[in-house]
Amino acid sequence: MSKVIYEGWMVRYGRRKIGRSFIHMRYFVLEPRLLAYYKKKPQDNRVPIKTLLIDGNCRVEDRGLKTHHGHMVYVLSVYNKKEKNHRITMAAFNIQEALIWKEKIEFVIDQHESQVANGNKYISFEYKSGMDNGRTASSSDHESQFSAQEDDDDARPNLLRRTTIGNGPPDSVLDWTREFESEFSNQNANNQAFSRKHWRLLQCQNGLRIFEELLEVDYLPRSCSRAMKAVGVVEATCEEIFELIMSMDGTRFEWDCSFQYGSLVEEVDGHTAILYHRLQLDWFPMVIWPRDLCYVRYWRRNDDGSYVVLFRSREHENCGPQPGYVRAHVESGGFNIAPLKPRNGRPRTQVQHLMQIDLKGWGVGYVSSFQQHCLLQMLNSVAGLREWFSQTDERGAPPRIPVMVNMASASVSSKKNVKLQESSIHPTPSMDQINAASRNSTMMDEYSDEDEEFQIAEEDQEPYPTKNENDVKRTALEEEPVDHIDLSCFSGNLRHDDRDKARDCWQISDGNNFRVRSKRFCYDKSKIPAGKHLMDLVAVDWFKDTKRMDHVARRQGCAAQVASEKGLFTLVFNLQVPGSTHYSMVFYFVTRELVPGSLLQRFVDGDDEFRNSRFKLIPSVPKGSWIVRQSVGSTPCLLGKAVDCNYIRGPKYLEVDVDIGSSTVANGVLGLVIGVITTLVVDMAFLVQANTTDELPERLIGAVRVSHIELSSAIVPKLEPADPS
Repeated sequence: MSKVIYEGWMVRYGRRKIGRSFIHMRYFVLEPRLLAYYKKKPQDNRVPIKTLLIDGNCRVEDRGLKTHHGHMVYVLSVYNKKEKNHRITMAAFNIQEALIWKEKIEFVIDQHESQVANGNKYISFEYKSGMDNGRTASSSDHESQFSAQEDDDDARPNLLRRTTIGNGPPDSVLDWTREFESEFSNQNANNQAFSRKHWRLLQCQNGLRIFEELLEVDYLPRSCSRAMKAVGVVEATCEEIFELIMSMDGTRFEWDCSFQYGSLVEEVDGHTAILYHRLQLDWFPMVIWPRDLCYVRYWRRNDDGSYVVLFRSREHENCGPQPGYVRAHVESGGFNIAPLKPRNGRPRTQVQHLMQIDLKGWGVGYVSSFQQHCLLQMLNSVAGLREWFSQTDERGAPPRIPVMVNMASASVSSKKNVKLQESSIHPTPSMDQINAASRNSTMMDEYSDEDEEFQIAEEDQEPYPTKNENDVKRTALEEEPVDHIDLSCFSGNLRHDDRDKARDCWQISDGNNFRVRSKRFCYDKSKIPAGKHLMDLVAVDWFKDTKRMDHVARRQGCAAQVASEKGLFTLVFNLQVPGSTHYSMVFYFVTRELVPGSLLQRFVDGDDEFRNSRFKLIPSVPKGSWIVRQSVGSTPCLLGKAVDCNYIRGPKYLEVDVDIGSSTVANGVLGLVIGVITTLVVDMAFLVQANTTDELPERLIGAVRVSHIELSSAIVPKLEPADPS
């Protein structure tokens, strides 16, 4: 077997005859002379779906960023110039992975070229771009216009064999990141206006340096501001920052205070798109009308690893003026994301954000500070980026951008139709979800030999279902007829009461209040409502004693003992609260039997190391003081790693004793909660964490809500003596 240079799961990207894009998860393998992909990780001489012979005639074409159902993928196309119609198109959900593959494939091509060159059979060529004023343009420029038309190298003797050929940014978009020489800048007004050699430091704000351009030009209206830029340093990689900037989903609210809504109007190519963007400006919003933008966005990656994102306003037939909004005009803007030397082992990146904007409307002419205030608010997003990365570890989520429906009719709508028009601007996910399942099942790729939408990124597993198929499967599972357990024979000393305002009681919490990992979590980190529980909560005990209460399931007459007599299996969760008086809240979850081979059965019969790595709690405080809600939070917690857990396996039960006092942090939060416990409503969901695609989606063992618990209602249990063995 040939040596494997690189391998891993990537995305097969393409388009059907009817025009819609498709993606498949496939396992790609790069060998010294071959690139191939498989439906599963290859074993036992498995035949690949498709192969491409790699030699010195091959090229790696960067097709940029494509959008598929709101997800962005970074597309590479590998082909042989002697067989132009034979190519493999692959993509990744993050640009780092795409760059790794590009580098590995180019390395293999280089090896072949060096061998041929040593034999005097090959002459290499170097491409020198006519646009190369200053920083060299990257291979991640526009899609190649010539890749399907090349016959030989002689037709274009200055062609670099692996550089994507393109026209660069659209003519209307001025690239302010390039430093033109003075002789170039004197040639025309446009170049002079965007020669960034004359800046003055205006102020320092939120750790940013704010610069203002000194040059003034005559061709811009007086209402258009001077160009201003914010410069700051973010402790993150260029790729992480770039992906966050390109996304226009809910994450943007967390770092861009001027963002209200954004969507894709048209995808021109892999590096250029038309976007609609609503601004959230805080300058007297009761008086000043809100602003929106329609602009072209172009991006590229430079050879030094930096990224450039450029903006400029333009009109589009599907994005007309909106009632209730003033259409602002961006003369020039964007981001320049450049790597710096790491410090203390942490990546550092300089981020420049430039904007030159005309906000239009009467406020610009009458209130001189309006424009500058709003511009500073937009530039402050660089500080938002810095703080976002310093306060979060979630850096792997793929970028998303909603797709816009046709807005052309908006320009002729009257103001009385504002509400109707608002609904037409936003995407309609409910209709998408209704139609998605039928789309995915009927639109097969006529150019492809694959027969499913997604493939699981693991060995020897079934095809990867889409999210909608997930939902259908879960719904079908939950609607199966169930032989319900008679709950009347179970009892605990804490009262069960389903009334909304009941006190000192428990009730079953709706599983949809909790979000768990979906079937596609490994693929896009998505989560879904948990739905129905795997087990039934039959009783809750509220105990107190002068010492810690372990192995409460041995108590005669408890729910676990009753369930055992009826042939049922019980999971007992004993949350132990330390103090001068020790408290225990005990939850009894019952099922008829454990499904052999299921994740829950593996948890019950596994060793303590496996249990500790998977036992998860999702907390929530629907009612309570702000400080308690913030302290408890709603982030899932692996209890086995956060606190000490003791597992007692009985003949028909598993008890988990959770010693909350074993963690200083948990004990501190508990001290805050226990003092105001009578004022709180607390939700808790218990589950076994799913880590692989065959274990997903996650399912709740069960969920409970305890309301306004009184310490005085706890009782001292009569526990049987512990077995000395």
